Amino acid sequence: MSSATLYAPDGLSQLLAPALHALCEDHSLGAGDVLFLTRQKPRWMHFVTQGEVVLERHGHNGEMACLQRCQHGFVAEASLTSDRYHCDARTTRPSRLTRIPMQALRQALHDDRDFSVRWIQMLSAEVRQLRLSHERLTLPKVQDRVLHLIDTEGHQGRYTLNGSVKQLAAQLAVTHEALYRALAELERDRRIERSYGMLRLRKALP
Repeated sequence: MSSATLYAPDGLSQLLAPALHALCEDHSLGAGDVLFLTRQKPRWMHFVTQGEVVLERHGHNGEMACLQRCQHGFVAEASLTSDRYHCDARTTRPSRLTRIPMQALRQALHDDRDFSVRWIQMLSAEVRQLRLSHERLTLPKVQDRVLHLIDTEGHQGRYTLNGSVKQLAAQLAVTHEALYRALAELERDRRIERSYGMLRLRKALP
């Protein structure tokens, strides 16, 4: 179930063209709510401000592939140039999102050069982030994935958890049991420290 009001968060307001500010709608959603389904026509661009949204695609044999986990930022940006969604999107926990009418967003990108430049810069940053994520998932050891995450996505050797350890395990594409063991080993070896909602490097990565 969701509710909507007009709203543009500060960070989003700085990105968007002024003409779009009054068109933003803030939504509160529960866990498991569906944003859109495969083959639906895109009507909104969604920006996650709290919680988490996952993009999922069904395989021919019924298997599910997770394409994206977003805890802050836009989801399904490719829908801007598509006439149909190619995946499903749902929340994994109570979430807040801001949505922007798709047609108005397309028009603003056409009319406002400064906004189009900011949009390209935002997409470029996301590509860099995806490359880091891909690099991390190629590391065979769970411990190395944890250290890579703290080093590349943390700040001054500190990484703030945005959810539970189980959600972090899904982000790292490992079981939560394997992640618990890896964290315990890293603490035992004095490579990290754990506090509530925080992972901190004790020494630089080798």
